[in-house]
Amino acid sequence: MKILKGDKVQVLIGKDKGREGEVVKSFPKKSTLVVKGLNIFKKHIKPTQNQPGKIIEKERPIYISKLVLICPECKKPTRVGYKIDKSGSKYRICKKCQTIINSPKIPQSSGGKK
Repeated sequence: MKILKGDKVQVLIGKDKGREGEVVKSFPKKSTLVVKGLNIFKKHIKPTQNQPGKIIEKERPIYISKLVLICPECKKPTRVGYKIDKSGSKYRICKKCQTIINSPKIPQSSGGKK
């Protein structure tokens, strides 16, 4: 996935269109991300003998296609590209300003199944 935990993103489609937030959790198999403060729903919890009933707010995962990364350098929504340096390390780059997006090195896959 091109968007990782800790990245700042903007919502393109839906009730939170135009809002920004930070990625808290990612689910690569489902291609979804949980963004802090966005796509919130209310969950009602029944009362039990030990605690009263209450209403809590939670974030629901958003599909990655509805989000766009905000570049930390140019502060604009941008697509993500990859660049491989001479040592073979793979980095994410901003398509607008061509700067490396500060993230841990992405391991280059071997291409085969294990």
